[in-house]
Amino acid sequence: MDQHAATLETYFKEHPPRTVAEAQQVIKDQTGIERCPTQIQAFMKRLGMKCLKVGYVPGRAANPDKQVEQETFQTQELEPRLAEAKAGKRRVLFMDAAHFVLGACLSKVWCFARLFIASPSGRQRFNVLGAVDAVTKEILTVTNETYINAESVCLLLTKIAAKYAGEMITIVLDNARYQKCGLVLQHAAELGIELLFLPSYSPHLNLIERLWRFVRKECLYSKYYPKFDGFKQAVDDCIQNAHAKHRDKLESLLTWNFQSFKKVKISAV
Repeated sequence: MDQHAATLETYFKEHPPRTVAEAQQVIKDQTGIERCPTQIQAFMKRLGMKCLKVGYVPGRAANPDKQVEQETFQTQELEPRLAEAKAGKRRVLFMDAAHFVLGACLSKVWCFARLFIASPSGRQRFNVLGAVDAVTKEILTVTNETYINAESVCLLLTKIAAKYAGEMITIVLDNARYQKCGLVLQHAAELGIELLFLPSYSPHLNLIERLWRFVRKECLYSKYYPKFDGFKQAVDDCIQNAHAKHRDKLESLLTWNFQSFKKVKISAV
C-alpha cells in the first residue's frame, strides 16, 4: 500500500473515513489491494492519521461576518472585563441553564466485555440555572424540577447580588428569551448588575458550557441511579463542590482561551 500512499493521503484528506472498515473498502476500490483491518489501521497511522472526535461549529458561526462579530465582542467587550476581574476590580460570571434528565447516559469504558446499565423509566428532569465566577470558579445556582423562566433568572440575580454586595458585577449570558425579557432587565438594573449578552451562535464564548459537560462526565456517564432523588443529589453535589473538590480540573477546563472557528476546516463528513 505504501506505493499508493500519496494518492490515498490526498483522497482521505478530502474524504476522511469514519471507520477502519470504510477505509479498507476505499483502499480496495482505489488500488485493488485487500488487507486486514489491523494492517489498514497501521497504514493510516503511518500516513499521520488519528481517530479524532469530530467537532462542530455552532449555528452560523462559520459565517465570516459572524466571526468578525464574535471576535469584536471578545476583544472589546469580554476580555477588558475579564482583565478587571483578574485585577479584583469586578466580578464576572458566566450564566446558563442545564437540564439533566434521569436516564441512561452512555459512554465508553475500558472493560473485558461489553457492559450494560439499566435505564430508569420516565423522563424526570432536574433543571439547573447556574453562574460560575470566572476567577474563583465558584458556582451559584437556582434549581427546580419544572422549568427555568424569567423568575428563575431573577432569583439567581438576587443571590449573586447578595453574595457580591458592593462589588461591580457583570454576568455574561446568551440571548434566551427568558433571560433578555423586560422583567430580567429591570431587576438587573435595580440590583446594579450589568448583563453582557453574547452574540448569537456563540456558546463557545460561555465558560459555563464547559462546566455542564464536566458535570455530565463526572457524575452521569455510564452511571445508574435507581431513584430520581439520588440522581438529583449526585448532580447537585457535583456542582456545589466542584470549585473545591475539583479545583485543579476546573482551573484547566475553565481557562479564558476561547475557541475560534476562523481557521478550522469545515467538513461534510
